Amino acid sequence: MISYKDLGLVNTREMFKKAVAGGYAIPAFNFNNMEQLQAIIMAAAETKSPVILQVSKGARQYANQTLLRYMAEGAVEYAKELGWENPQIVLHLDHGDSFETCKSCIDMGFSSVMIDGSHLPYEENVALTKKVVEYAHQFDVTVEGELGVLAGVEDEVSAAESHYTKPEEVVDFVTKTGCDSLAISIGTSHGAFKFTPEQCTLDPQTGRLVPPPLAFDVLAAIEEQLPGFPIVLHGSSSVPQDEVDTINKFGGALKAAVGIPEEQLRKASKSAVCKINIDSDSRLAMTAAVREVFANKPGEFDPRKYLGPARDNMKKLYIHKIKEVLGSDNKA
Repeated sequence: MISYKDLGLVNTREMFKKAVAGGYAIPAFNFNNMEQLQAIIMAAAETKSPVILQVSKGARQYANQTLLRYMAEGAVEYAKELGWENPQIVLHLDHGDSFETCKSCIDMGFSSVMIDGSHLPYEENVALTKKVVEYAHQFDVTVEGELGVLAGVEDEVSAAESHYTKPEEVVDFVTKTGCDSLAISIGTSHGAFKFTPEQCTLDPQTGRLVPPPLAFDVLAAIEEQLPGFPIVLHGSSSVPQDEVDTINKFGGALKAAVGIPEEQLRKASKSAVCKINIDSDSRLAMTAAVREVFANKPGEFDPRKYLGPARDNMKKLYIHKIKEVLGSDNKA
């Protein structure tokens, strides 16, 4: 059993409490490799933003659980080297699909886990989430549950269509499970292709697709039922069109990629939404930079020469999200 506290990590409890009271959201950035982790820590340390290092089940398998433990510990020490005296860093399991996966992460030093039983019948979701909470809370690990289903594809998470969270279920779910935060569905979606062209309207000035607005009425109803309770938004990448354009310019094929407009995320950040998940944007920023290097320097084969610019581009993206969208800078 490895305690996250020995790695220098924190759980989400105080972090979320401050975010809800302060009207901002904590960035939850997914990562799969060293360059992404470096970029996240550099951005968080520079902006003094609390941050959640988010790892999917697939990313954990890709990185190896033992290496991941030391990467997390190293991230805390790296943040201190960068001048962040008291780093507020969470290591979080994204979309845990079973009790066994969540337990394994808790035992290996994660400070927060998500158990996603949203695809199950309601009572089964409650039972599974409660089981994870009871185990996690023994070690002061926080737990995120989920009600409602997000459409889209991300790693091993896939759903053809979304189902909004039912506000009338949230109090019962939170009370019965004891979860510390709740992921809801109000129109966000996983992946870089969050909406079909048929779901969008066309901006006559730019010619770009404009996605349907988030269901802020559902969010308001949930806030009314659970005043002050930490709410989480998954599938909240904005799919920056400049990164998509760069990818397509240098040989990519990301047609009709569209995400959540940043102004809607800013609005959500000022509500009880205190954690916003961002994954696809980082992948796009990384891929755009790598493609540009390969196109302009076809003889390049030193990984540092293409992953270095990718890291720099991701850092720029993370700083933008922290300062301009989530408002979490200077909060740690």
